[in-house]
Amino acid sequence: MIRRLVLAADDRLGSSHFLKAALRKAFPDHWSFMLGEIALYCFIFLILSGTFLGFFFDASGAHVRYQGSYEALHGAEVSAAYASVIRLSLETRTGLLIRQAHHWAALIFVAAIAVHMCRVFFTGAFRRPREINWVVGLTLLLLALGAGFTGYSLPDDLLSGTGLRIAYSVLLSVPFVGGYLAFMFFGGNFPAAQTSSRLFITHILFLPALLAAAMTIHLAIIWRQKHSQFRGPGRTEHNVVGSPLWPNYALKSIGLMFAVFAVMIGLGAFFEINPIWSYGPYYPANVSSPAQPDWYIGWLEGALRLGPNWELHVFNHTVPSPFWAGVLVPLFFFSLLYLWPFIERRITHDGDAHQLLDHPSDVPARTAVGAAVLSFAIILTFAGADDVMAKLFSIPLERLVAIFQVLVLVLPAVVGLLAFEIAREVRARRQALRNAESRIIYARTEAGGFAQRPEPEADK
Repeated sequence: MIRRLVLAADDRLGSSHFLKAALRKAFPDHWSFMLGEIALYCFIFLILSGTFLGFFFDASGAHVRYQGSYEALHGAEVSAAYASVIRLSLETRTGLLIRQAHHWAALIFVAAIAVHMCRVFFTGAFRRPREINWVVGLTLLLLALGAGFTGYSLPDDLLSGTGLRIAYSVLLSVPFVGGYLAFMFFGGNFPAAQTSSRLFITHILFLPALLAAAMTIHLAIIWRQKHSQFRGPGRTEHNVVGSPLWPNYALKSIGLMFAVFAVMIGLGAFFEINPIWSYGPYYPANVSSPAQPDWYIGWLEGALRLGPNWELHVFNHTVPSPFWAGVLVPLFFFSLLYLWPFIERRITHDGDAHQLLDHPSDVPARTAVGAAVLSFAIILTFAGADDVMAKLFSIPLERLVAIFQVLVLVLPAVVGLLAFEIAREVRARRQALRNAESRIIYARTEAGGFAQRPEPEADK
């Protein structure tokens, strides 16, 4: 019966030719290609765990009296959103496990995309014909940042509320249209009663739909263009050497999916994250200290802490200081990344299609730019924790801010220069080794075998 059904479907759809070709499609075996799959499986886990959490979350900013099992908050006036997350965490079976696993999955999801983008950048996988997929992948990273921030802000605790207030101030700082943007996103002056519901819809509907669409486009382009691959025996600009999709690659990928799921559950079970009952509910008059966002927002927090205290007045309109670090820095940062494939092609005049990947030392200038950009982001991330470091090391906060302000201007240039010199030296030594190996000849030994010996000086 199954055979007849399959044959009937193939007779009507003509899918056998496509399936045979698809199952024989080759995929490179290098471990770094699994980074994108880790992100994909984190996204699947986020959808599944987020569906469970959505059954128990009350996306309302209305104030209620907490009457749950957590005695420290008993009788306190909190938002309905905060109370529902407390009940989910402390009174719902498996609620805390799934909530913490969901949060860990979000952190690893963004990390996997970021590391995957670094691999693509340093190996030149963004070159023709993959410029469009670089743009799609970078858009995926931005959508993941937005999904992470909106989900992190849903519980309406003191820590996430402080982050939302900062985001509201950054939106307000945009010249001329900031007030409209803030009203559209928050639903009124912060804190507004509509903020929780708007965050919830954005987090569970709008951003996941965009992420799913972008991932589909990303994978479709990869399928159409084939995978890039590292240099090696039998690999050219016109083929792909690796395992067939079925059964080799498919079984490895399915095993990776279950491993990712197991890691998420293990982290949720054994490592506490975001204990909102310790932070307490959000009150506009309170600010938690030290206040640290999730790692992927830390660089923006650091930029705001190090940004200049400049105010500009244009046509009776004030451009406040958060605009420079909170809007211009991210805008410049991501614009540079979006345009980089076209900038590099313009500089190098390399318009050829590339199937083989570069070693990072093959292109020292690109490696230097990437290292400088990474160091810039890392310094800003550390600057976002300057209050923690000031307390931990007993250093005045003002001195730490001054140190980071110098480092963020000087260290990227130093790191970029060092990366350039190291990459150039590695490239030169690798080329010298290749030249030496090309001069090795083989001579027959007295025992009848062969032995290596350097080419005679006269023959060089």
